[in-house]
Amino acid sequence: MFENTYQGRRVLVTGHTGFKGSWLCAWLLDLGATVAGYSVDIPTEPSHFEALNLVDRVEHFQGDMRDKNSLRQAMDRFRPDIVFHLAAQSLVRKSYEDPVLTFATNSMGTLNLLECLRDQPSIIASVLITSDKCYENVEWLWGYRENDRLGGKDPYSASKACAELITKAYMQSFFKENGPNIATTRAGNVIGGGDWASDRIIPDCVRAWSEKKPVITRNPKATRPWQHVLEPLSGYLTLGQKLFSGNSRCKNQSFNFGPLEKVNQSVGDLITEMAKYWPGAESKVQQDIESSKSESTLLKLSCEKSYQLLQWHAVLDFSETVRMTGEWYHAFYFKESSNTISELTCKQIEAFTKIATRSNLAWTL
Repeated sequence: MFENTYQGRRVLVTGHTGFKGSWLCAWLLDLGATVAGYSVDIPTEPSHFEALNLVDRVEHFQGDMRDKNSLRQAMDRFRPDIVFHLAAQSLVRKSYEDPVLTFATNSMGTLNLLECLRDQPSIIASVLITSDKCYENVEWLWGYRENDRLGGKDPYSASKACAELITKAYMQSFFKENGPNIATTRAGNVIGGGDWASDRIIPDCVRAWSEKKPVITRNPKATRPWQHVLEPLSGYLTLGQKLFSGNSRCKNQSFNFGPLEKVNQSVGDLITEMAKYWPGAESKVQQDIESSKSESTLLKLSCEKSYQLLQWHAVLDFSETVRMTGEWYHAFYFKESSNTISELTCKQIEAFTKIATRSNLAWTL
């Protein structure tokens, strides 16, 4: 897969203890990479990172993205070939509670990473992950394209737009001719097993159901482009492959990674579908009427550029996306399978790859 780009490569993942980062580490290890991670802490309990015992399988650097010297020391020690930057303060509501932390981590943290990329000669390629919420969302019916206006009404969205602008400045100022090949990616509303972050709909569901409580959500009618975590990760890995090989059409670009059109469903529909995989779950929800913070109700991405330049597109429909998520949490909480969580995670990566292979995606070759 991925033309064996990652076999034997040294790959650094920032934010490796988080939900997406831990899945990416697991996949990279399966691809034969030597993996290191840089994160400030283990953000949740339970933790997918701990469930996979990644602390013993990757080189683990503990550090803050706001600390450029610490990040540089980690890079100098590990000397990566490829860097995936996922470390972030990723919660919208928390960004209202602590906007300074959010901007410092997401915007200035990205700046620190870019400075370190300039200084580390071993790095050939780097993929910087921001968010679909970096777009100025006017809630139109069609998908946002990579050249649409950036913006953000809340600190989280604005911090991601800032990260994109900072990266673009470095692309034009420092990485046109020299340094690693870099690109940014925009995806969002990712679900899958192993996410226990606060204030996210699937973790909120499993926490509530495990305690036999109703699910409380801010806006059950809000529509989101739900996608399984492996969908955008396959895009990140594809882009990393192209950048590592020196593909000039991908260098200094931005790419959307979104789900199939029919995967855009309401929060309420997601909860109803997810309840099928939890015995005795109550699919009815209670709306959090006290939440007054601004939040978009409609958000779509156009992934035409990713299809044309990367030959990438999503492969899972809504039911498959929720099934893989529901089965993972069911196995974790009810322990009815003989497989360990690490084995189950690897099996889901394998199953996803088989589905993508049937779709003849380039990265599966």
